[in-house]
Amino acid sequence: MKLEGRRTSDNVDDRRRSGKTTATLGIGGLIIAGIITWLMGGNPLDVITNQLSNVTQSGKEYVPTEAEEAMATFTSTILAGTEDVWTKEFEKMGRKYVPPKMVLFSGATSSGCGNASSQTGPFYCPTDQTLYIDLSFFDQMKNQLGAGGDFAYAYVVAHEVGHHVQYLLGTLDKVHQMQSRASEKESNQLSVRLELQADFYAGIWAYYDNKMFNSLEAGDIEKGLNAASAIGDDRLQMQAQGYTVPDAFNHGTSEQRVRWLKKGATTGRITDGDTFSSDYSSL
Repeated sequence: MKLEGRRTSDNVDDRRRSGKTTATLGIGGLIIAGIITWLMGGNPLDVITNQLSNVTQSGKEYVPTEAEEAMATFTSTILAGTEDVWTKEFEKMGRKYVPPKMVLFSGATSSGCGNASSQTGPFYCPTDQTLYIDLSFFDQMKNQLGAGGDFAYAYVVAHEVGHHVQYLLGTLDKVHQMQSRASEKESNQLSVRLELQADFYAGIWAYYDNKMFNSLEAGDIEKGLNAASAIGDDRLQMQAQGYTVPDAFNHGTSEQRVRWLKKGATTGRITDGDTFSSDYSSL
């Protein structure tokens, strides 16, 4: 992506220097507990409850590497881009866009939805309207999932911002109310609809960010689609257990995630992102 000269967001709370935390699990355990659990739609709070007892404070001052600082600037720039895009898109709808906050942390931190750790992966908390990201997640995307690249990382940020858009439009609250009355299977299907729409909104961001800033380069969209494919429920379940359980899908299959991200990125029409009206089998 071409981001030279772009502004960074003022809505970033960088907590990485507030203290380094170290998990007693090995890196393989962190990846399994973190990437797969989050990307398969697991509840971050459940993971935290089971794993935070294994997290200890090292007492050493955290000193980020040059690469980490570059990634912090990158994510802040992407967040600024989402602010620019969604401000204009909300104006088209006669609404005011209130941007989310983004917390960068290392190891563990607190959130409006409870404690957060690197094991949960990036997530959006509607209680405090904030994205939470441990930047080491992007290394795991590249090294463990083969889903590296600027646009792949930007897609993660834009997807979580997509959930914030859903929050502002009232979609998130409505779906959570429906889930509270639904069976586990129906709740999972509602979650898939939410996640695919967030993928679509990430594509919408890419479409208009490129129109505003000419930010996309050759191969960028393909890297994003590769990331979407890598984090499909079916693919992750096959990698984790050798078989799939469709009723347990929470984010959508690889094919679905690729299709909805691509749809937003190629059409730029928000009205095309209704993942709730059609039959579930046709998503």
